[in-house]
Amino acid sequence: MADLKKMYSTILGDHFPMEMKISFGDQTLIYRKKTWKIPMEDGTIDERGVRYGENPDQEAALYELINGNLTLGDCQFISPGHGLVSGIAVEDMLQVGKHPGKINLTDIDNGLNIIKYMMDKPAAAILKHNNPCGVALGDSLNHAYTRANRADRIAAFGGCVILNRPCDKATAEAISQNYLEVVVAPDFEDGALAILQTRKNLRVIKISRIDRLAEFEKHRFVDFKSLIDGGLITQQSAVNSIRAASDLKPAVSTFKGVDYAVKREPTQREIDDMLFGWAVEHGVTSNSVLYIKDGCTVGVGTGEQDRVGVAEIAVHKAYIKYADMLCFDTYGIPYGDLTLEIAQGKRSKDDKLKIDEQTKAARAGLPGSVMISDAFFPFRDGADVGITQGVTAILQAGGSMRDFEVIEACNEATPQVAMKFTGQRSFKH
Repeated sequence: MADLKKMYSTILGDHFPMEMKISFGDQTLIYRKKTWKIPMEDGTIDERGVRYGENPDQEAALYELINGNLTLGDCQFISPGHGLVSGIAVEDMLQVGKHPGKINLTDIDNGLNIIKYMMDKPAAAILKHNNPCGVALGDSLNHAYTRANRADRIAAFGGCVILNRPCDKATAEAISQNYLEVVVAPDFEDGALAILQTRKNLRVIKISRIDRLAEFEKHRFVDFKSLIDGGLITQQSAVNSIRAASDLKPAVSTFKGVDYAVKREPTQREIDDMLFGWAVEHGVTSNSVLYIKDGCTVGVGTGEQDRVGVAEIAVHKAYIKYADMLCFDTYGIPYGDLTLEIAQGKRSKDDKLKIDEQTKAARAGLPGSVMISDAFFPFRDGADVGITQGVTAILQAGGSMRDFEVIEACNEATPQVAMKFTGQRSFKH
């Protein structure tokens, strides 16, 4: 066990060059490897690059664009020298903790990718392994963070938190109650940093340009995928074009000469949740289905091979997370600890039964939620999963040969379910 701990605390180092050039035709982009001169406890300075890659035995490097830009279709990088993740300087690491590795950096990047569509209200996104586990809007930053955390207390353990407002003392106090890897905000108000620094290994990072994220909404970048044979697949990054109610399309279809249309229009609250949910969906690994309610994730299903399966998994996760939240509120311990204490004879089975019954009665908070699907439903069975759980509205891409079946499912539901199409898919691999 000691050797395992040493493996994860060891800084691997790397053999990547300090400078990298990429040519696109007659355009040359120059990148410099990011290193940080980190003050050590003994007063010395140690220069370090990325801690390690996805695992401790994988070298990694972070490069910042320092010269040139790119004219390639709609692709336009943020001006060199003004980066977000790649522009993090050592003075931005208000507490280094264990300095960042690749997973920390990609979690931050995807968190920014989600929260850039939520700059109008206080918002918090908690990510784990490059997927959101809880995202929420709030009346205040503390409210947003608390809602995001309570949406999935289990997965938030060891997660990365992105805040779209300066972190205040109340939010810092709430964050400090949990074990987290990274906290990122545009700034930290007086007293907030001292509270966060009580967690010695927590990485606290200031990215001042978060307050300008909305300016980068339409920016595309070049996305690289390296192949096993050394080849590359390149693509333009996705842009979320579903930003207002006017972007939503009617759920209509024609099959064998018969026209089908969803009968109930969504309420304003359902439209707001559709727009919020599609923004969250923008950062979720496909195949995915989300359940959204009042500007907060209820269930997040990610990376599955079939759509009905991921709809069911998102429901299953919603029940688990809801029971855990209830258990923590009632007994001050996670649901898993409650089960263990019952096995140890420290608690009664009735304690667990109480939580299970309340979860079942509330149906994990799913009734009234909006179901978000990153692509069309090839059959109605996926939509039926959400309808059975009490969703009142659905947002999906549309375009399936069996759209009419899903429309019928919405119209047959009691009460009827509203549905809109996006006309665009939101896959992320």
